[in-house]
Amino acid sequence: QVQLVESGGGLAQAGGSVSLSCAASGRTFSIGTMGWFRQPPGKEREFVAAVSWRGSIGYYADSVKGRFTISRDNAKNTVYLQMNSLKPEDTAVYYCASSGVGGALSPRSTWFYEHWGQGTQVTVSS
Repeated sequence: QVQLVESGGGLAQAGGSVSLSCAASGRTFSIGTMGWFRQPPGKEREFVAAVSWRGSIGYYADSVKGRFTISRDNAKNTVYLQMNSLKPEDTAVYYCASSGVGGALSPRSTWFYEHWGQGTQVTVSS
């Protein structure tokens, strides 16, 4: 099993920045792609960003491209999400997720991920 714990959420003003971290523990050798999803109030969970196992490929939702940056440090078993130029519509619970190694690649889909964190709230005020 893999355990994921997010941290770094909170309150920010529009135009500001927030950094999220997600630390993995357990069977970390089995982790492949890692991603971030978010669930705005009253809406379904949606893809935000993902990063390949080596950290060399990043995937982004159009709504965050150019504002958010995903990265990972495999030595620390941690994935990060740097969020800049925040907008009120970025308000959501943000979830970290990890996939296994191998298999079909679909980093934008929730079904692709095996393990999920408990989520961290990010609130952006206008």
